[in-house]
Amino acid sequence: MNLTIYNTLSRKKEKFVPINKNHVGMYVCGPTVYGSPHLGHARPAITFDVVFRYLQHLGYKVRYVRNITDAGHLENDADEGEDKIAKKAVLEKLEPMEIVQKYTLEYHSSLELLNCLSPSIEPRATGHVIEQIEMVKKMIVNGFAYEQNGSVYLDVTKYNKRYPYGILSGRKIDDTLEGTRELHNQSEKKNSVDFAIWKKADKNHIMRWSSPWGEGFPGWHLECSAMSAKYLGKTFDIHGGGMDLMFPHHEAEIAQSHAANNCTPAKYWMHNNMITIDGQKMGKSLNNFINLEEFFNGNHEKLDRAYHPMTIRFFILQAHYRGTLDFSNSALAAAEKGFLKLISAIQTLKNITHNKVSSFDIKKIEEKYYSSLNDDFNTPILIAHLFDSVKTINALKASKETLNKKDLTKFTSTFEFFIVDVLGLKPITQKKIKDNNIEGIMKILLELRNKAKQNKDFITADMIRDELDKISIQIKDGREGTTWNMKKDD
Repeated sequence: MNLTIYNTLSRKKEKFVPINKNHVGMYVCGPTVYGSPHLGHARPAITFDVVFRYLQHLGYKVRYVRNITDAGHLENDADEGEDKIAKKAVLEKLEPMEIVQKYTLEYHSSLELLNCLSPSIEPRATGHVIEQIEMVKKMIVNGFAYEQNGSVYLDVTKYNKRYPYGILSGRKIDDTLEGTRELHNQSEKKNSVDFAIWKKADKNHIMRWSSPWGEGFPGWHLECSAMSAKYLGKTFDIHGGGMDLMFPHHEAEIAQSHAANNCTPAKYWMHNNMITIDGQKMGKSLNNFINLEEFFNGNHEKLDRAYHPMTIRFFILQAHYRGTLDFSNSALAAAEKGFLKLISAIQTLKNITHNKVSSFDIKKIEEKYYSSLNDDFNTPILIAHLFDSVKTINALKASKETLNKKDLTKFTSTFEFFIVDVLGLKPITQKKIKDNNIEGIMKILLELRNKAKQNKDFITADMIRDELDKISIQIKDGREGTTWNMKKDD
């Protein structure tokens, strides 16, 4: 097998050789569930969904673990401050686990629409506090961590004397020391670069657990180290996530695994790049994100209209996972057009009749499909080859090219397989795309009508109703809100 993966750890492409022959362990950092999933969450989910699908197709038995962060992730990724989920719970007047459940369900629902396969295991940080405490104990015993006033920190300076800290991100500890800003309770640490692996809970902290060091909660970085080791072993094959996690999160994971288990956690490190909007990273911290639901219904000021989930998936796959991807309505519209072109070609190919002889070698086409994905999962190159195949399909339709029965069957199944099963693009019609757009438009119109009614602007509210009625769209007001349907022809 000639599959290569760009390993962030070595900064080069390496031949993929699993630790345990045909078994592959893959751990991907999932979301902190304190808000609705946005386009930035979709990219790693889709990237590693394709990796998962393709590895399985190659015959590997893959255990794909993707975590849910539901505790210990503080604001600004710091060691001090509020827990992101607890803060959201206070704002929405809910229990933290209600917040977790609410946004985990939203995340799952969005990924299902994007046709992402479920991981083999999806552990939560709060369900593995015992494992995290045990890992902290190991780090203390091994001399790499220290307790201070009920909190436990990893001694990065001491660790660096034995293992190189910064091996993944390329950061040097001296530069990190100089660039670390002073924080509240900074004097509690031996060095400013030390990071919390267990934090003492103050009186206002909602989420807390008993530990040998008093009541507290695990540090954000610790959960992935503990859960990956539990389900995949101390060292596994692939660790994935967004490039924004490389430092400090993944760097800390490497340090924790060495400090506790004297080994690196993963053989290959894969990082997808960011999605940008107006040249800036899209994310909650910059308040420039667009929720996936807003893409699906078109209800956002930066969107011209609604976009089908398969359009979003194709848009993301058009760029290599390590390259940046800039959002624009024109890019999404082009993605929609390209996606429908591929789906239409599948049906065209199925309607072509075979000939006695083949005028070209389909094996060469198949080899191109495989070579693109074998080169670090290069989906844009695969898509380019698929579009070349569309030209071939049109030539077959026009009888400019011919295939015998066996070759036509093989070409049809291979072309469809790489689009549907590997890239995960569900076949849908132009009508469904239009229906999806109508759903988004109607949602906007009904919201405008409801606002008009709330403002006692009944003239505008009635006008919206009457104008919709003229184009055979009937709306009904009920106790549970306003619904609409297309009127049947008489």
